[in-house]
Amino acid sequence: MKLFLSLALGVLSFSAAFAAEPIRPKVVVVATFEVGADTGDKPGEFQYWAEREKLTGSIDVPGLDHPVRYNSNGVYGVVSGTTVRAGNQIMALCLDPRFDFSKSYWLINGIAGVNPHVASEGSAAWSRHVIDGDIAYEIDSREAPADWPSGIMAIGNKNPKEKPVIPDWAPKPMQWTLNPALVAWAFELTKNIELTDSAEAAAHRALYKTFPEALKKPRVLLGDSFASCRYWHGAVMQRWADDWTRLYTNGAGICAMTNMEDHGLCNALTRLASMHRVDFARVLVLRTGSNFSMPPEGQSAAESMVAEYAGALPALEAAYRVGSPVVHAIIKDWDHFAPKAPGH
Repeated sequence: MKLFLSLALGVLSFSAAFAAEPIRPKVVVVATFEVGADTGDKPGEFQYWAEREKLTGSIDVPGLDHPVRYNSNGVYGVVSGTTVRAGNQIMALCLDPRFDFSKSYWLINGIAGVNPHVASEGSAAWSRHVIDGDIAYEIDSREAPADWPSGIMAIGNKNPKEKPVIPDWAPKPMQWTLNPALVAWAFELTKNIELTDSAEAAAHRALYKTFPEALKKPRVLLGDSFASCRYWHGAVMQRWADDWTRLYTNGAGICAMTNMEDHGLCNALTRLASMHRVDFARVLVLRTGSNFSMPPEGQSAAESMVAEYAGALPALEAAYRVGSPVVHAIIKDWDHFAPKAPGH
């Protein structure tokens, strides 16, 4: 009898938990890593958000390596982990029955390698497109035909310079187009924000004498996210990323920022949208340049790849400085933005 009562009480407690009012975040900020504690030490991508937005509440979610933090205004922060595997933790979060993310806005917010043809370290780019750089045919570039720009080619293709034709059996999509109206709204709101600089970042970008955009001070721009689980670097690889961005977007995309997570995060959110768990039209991606994706003249790609990030602190500051006004605007006018996304 005691066992029966214990089981019955357990079932009732379980049922009560599921009958409780769902947690409905207004904005979810996704950072990919933190260094040490969430507050008070060397910052990673999450620390400025945790400290400045006063994300003092904490929820443990099965499947997540890091507690979800939140404040009373409806801002939630999650550390997804790095590489394409970040998508696994977002799936776990959104499948937790305690949450309702159907009207939540998502801000993927983190540092990245910046293309020196496009912008400087410390710059912030709102993505219109996210490109998957992982799924490919590949041969060593030293064995590639002389007219190939690299040894990497889209699955299903015969020539890397042609528009990719993805076969039926291959994973799809290979690029995600974010809500144009929402991206334009976020950019207009933040395009004139003055970004921080540092003596270290200024000295480093001065080495890029043949890259006019790299020599400029940090700025806010529209530029796309090229994501690959491999940490690649160098002029040849940057040309590959540039080519793939153009090919997968029919010429509309510009590879501005390189990273290891955005394709995994967008894939998870797309699948969750098909399950009516999230609204993909409410997803934003903001990446900030902590390092260049290729070396200046006179330095090898191998040396440049492992060098310290000259733009790390300006990039972390830019991620919050540019992302937070968007978060605050959504929260402030929630009655308007809950039923429809900005820009509509």
